[in-house]
Amino acid sequence: MILGLPTFVFVHVVISLIGIFTGFIVVFGMLAAKRLDGWTAIFLFFTVLTSVTGFFLPAHKLLPSHVIGIISMIMLAIAIFARYARHLAGGWRRAYVATAVIAQYLNVFVLIVQLFRKVPALEILAPTQTEPPFKLAQLAALILFLVLGIFATLRFRSA
Repeated sequence: MILGLPTFVFVHVVISLIGIFTGFIVVFGMLAAKRLDGWTAIFLFFTVLTSVTGFFLPAHKLLPSHVIGIISMIMLAIAIFARYARHLAGGWRRAYVATAVIAQYLNVFVLIVQLFRKVPALEILAPTQTEPPFKLAQLAALILFLVLGIFATLRFRSA
């Protein structure tokens, strides 16, 4: 146990936070029309690892988190293919930006879910995650990533 969490869960959380942190660096790099090759590799690696380790967390049935993990893996496969196999040529640049931003959004979506489940002050505000504070947080994240995705697509194509 580390910080009250089973070791595997703790490692999964750390991996997820590294993916989210580096994902923001990559997205803001896209907005600045910068490739940030090293950061991108770290982001893609840790975001794939986040999904993979998530599938090994204890569960007795298919959960929404598994569906998000599957969608994220599909987005990441496209992003990796566009970035490394197609070298961002032609429409692959837009495909890369869109799928990388979607993968980052999905990480943040799950982060918000977990924050409302694990942080007592947030859990009080939305104990069933159907209450307005939770919905507002998720809507704000969605709008933020839609705006970031649009601007990243416009700016990164000139990189």
